[in-house]
Amino acid sequence: MKRIVLFLMTNLAVMLVLTATLNILGANRFLTANGLDIPTLAVFSVVVGFTGSIISLLMSKSMAKMSTGARVIDPNAPGGPREQWLVDTVHQLADRAGIGRPEVAIYEGAPNAFATGAFKNDALVAVSTGLLQSMTEEEVSAVLGHEVAHIANGDMVTLTLIQGVVNTFVVFLARIVGSFVDRAILKNERGGGIGYFATVIVCELVFGILASLIVAWFSRQREFRADAGSAHLLGSREPMVRALMRLGGLEAGDLPKTFEASGIAGGNAVTALFASHPPIEQRIRALMGRPG
Repeated sequence: MKRIVLFLMTNLAVMLVLTATLNILGANRFLTANGLDIPTLAVFSVVVGFTGSIISLLMSKSMAKMSTGARVIDPNAPGGPREQWLVDTVHQLADRAGIGRPEVAIYEGAPNAFATGAFKNDALVAVSTGLLQSMTEEEVSAVLGHEVAHIANGDMVTLTLIQGVVNTFVVFLARIVGSFVDRAILKNERGGGIGYFATVIVCELVFGILASLIVAWFSRQREFRADAGSAHLLGSREPMVRALMRLGGLEAGDLPKTFEASGIAGGNAVTALFASHPPIEQRIRALMGRPG
């Protein structure tokens, strides 16, 4: 689950920084000088919304390494047979999937793994020490196949586009509400008062959290596809089923919130609606082709 939560938090942080910067530069005063100019606001919202998600995407690899303390394995000088096997396995799976060979990293932590990166041919696959210690090589291979499938499916790019659309509505609606509060409730006829700016910031936070429901739903759907992708890459669904069953009996390592969506096992969500991963049992049923 690491990838999505870290991505969402980075995106929200970038959005707020952009909003504050534009406030300082006077962009919001321009929008509200004579009442909101809806066409201009729409263009403004698209630019700000997609800028936030694209910056988050471009930062995803570096943020993942920094937040987890992941150590990238040098493929030409791995630290032992286990690391050599890990690199070779990821590279073989990447070759089968028709993508560039991603960086492979290890980080200290309870059982989990994730993949991230802005481009299919320049991605990162990271595995925790807990997962390597608790699973067989076949099960680890299935988990790696799942992460490679995320990359091959372009999930981070698709997520970025969805987040960009969601951000656009967040920016747009926040300023509509801000203008209403400023003029109708606080009776500021000049526009762009303190009530407007405060309302915009609060609304971006609230709407951003609510919008994460959409991103979380998308993430849950992509998990099923990545599970199926692992089965395809390994030529059998059994290794992925066994890996999921083992994960179901383990305490999955929590990932930094911005990367939760790309982890093999989701963290504890406040509610099912905010969860970036479906329940393990549901994923196994889907992989086995059973209803429910």
